[in-house]
Amino acid sequence: MWKSRLVLLFALAVLLAIPASAQDSPAASVPIYFFWGDGCPHCANEKVFLTQLTDSFPEVEVHAYEVWYDAGNRALMERFATAFGFEPSGVPATFVADRYWVGYAESVGRQIIDTVYACREQACPDVGAAILAGEPLATALQTARAAASTTALAPATAASIITLPLIGEIDLAAQSLGVSTALIALVDGFNPCSLWVLSILLALVIHSGSRRRILLVGTTFLTVTSAAYIVFILGLFGVLSVVGYIGWIQAAVALIALVFALINIKDYFWYKQGVSLTIPDSQKPRLYRQMRGVMASDKTMLAVVGATGAMALGVTLLELPCTSGLPVLWTNMIVANDVPTGTFIVLLALYMLIFLIDELALFLTAVFTLRVSKFEEKHGRVLKLFGGMVMLALALVMVFEPTLMNDLGLSLLVFATALGAAVLVLVLHQRMLPKLGINIGAGFEAKREPHARSR
Repeated sequence: MWKSRLVLLFALAVLLAIPASAQDSPAASVPIYFFWGDGCPHCANEKVFLTQLTDSFPEVEVHAYEVWYDAGNRALMERFATAFGFEPSGVPATFVADRYWVGYAESVGRQIIDTVYACREQACPDVGAAILAGEPLATALQTARAAASTTALAPATAASIITLPLIGEIDLAAQSLGVSTALIALVDGFNPCSLWVLSILLALVIHSGSRRRILLVGTTFLTVTSAAYIVFILGLFGVLSVVGYIGWIQAAVALIALVFALINIKDYFWYKQGVSLTIPDSQKPRLYRQMRGVMASDKTMLAVVGATGAMALGVTLLELPCTSGLPVLWTNMIVANDVPTGTFIVLLALYMLIFLIDELALFLTAVFTLRVSKFEEKHGRVLKLFGGMVMLALALVMVFEPTLMNDLGLSLLVFATALGAAVLVLVLHQRMLPKLGINIGAGFEAKREPHARSR
């Protein structure tokens, strides 16, 4: 973040160092129309940039409109977007002359500087003023573009943006977003509910002794659960893309994530007691029957695929409460950063690839060795603790300082702090406190009693 600001400040300094002859006549006024949301991290970054810009160029006039809490300003942004020919999908949205930008990054700042410099040298048409005055939108834009055609407004191409076939523009500068995606997906992938179901299913299939059947059942299970998870995330993305700009929606998302985090941490100490984000015991007999049905010897391979797919879909619906906190947080982060469609597709693919790593490892081990490790309650408790701590950290960051996730170093610090806190809880709870005769939680005392009696 600081590197980006230094680059922009340097660019401003260079533009200020123009020859005195160029300053003989007063520079033209350059109005900037800036639509932002209170709580939007990229909006906060652009506000800092625009403050520096107005300090350096007195002729720049920033007209700022907060749209998340002001319906009138939101309607005005829609009028601007209609005039410029695009759908208002998010903030910040910035308009200068006949140019507009949705979102903010270092590359956008450089383009705005280029446009301001060109408009200082040769007056640019004020499309925003025409829109505010109620001039017909098509007329205002047509006039502005005709006048601007003689003005050098071509921005410098951002070196951090590339275009991929069938995908579109990808911003390579979004390193912190990619790292955050990878880390959230990794923690989300160690989902105790899903790992328990897969380990039980593979253990039953292994008894057939057929690697072909193991491969068929495992592949079908992972494909169906992954597809259902992608549909779930796409649904979240669609909803949050429409209503995510509303302030109370962001607060609600953070609150839901906070509740999920506390329940997961509670499950480490008091597993399945009270409110619990686990597969209910009442559903397990039905799951066992479905798994045994998959292994019926009279089933054809096609029937096995169908039975496995149906079971996998049902399991996905059952385990959603166990796992949905992290994808809700991730999707909200993606929407808040207003990433383009191509970047979202790449990040979603990265998320799913890393999300599946542990289950793929379990599956491939079963295929090649005809063995599978038993997933026990103690493993589920630890995974609940780590997942809950990460969820808690991200929820708190979302509430108090969402801009932290825009910086690679600070986002890594957030994850390191959460994981470090989980390790500290483990050490204190399982090593240090028992030595002092302090036992917290249910299910731990019984495991320690035999050791105590053997002394």
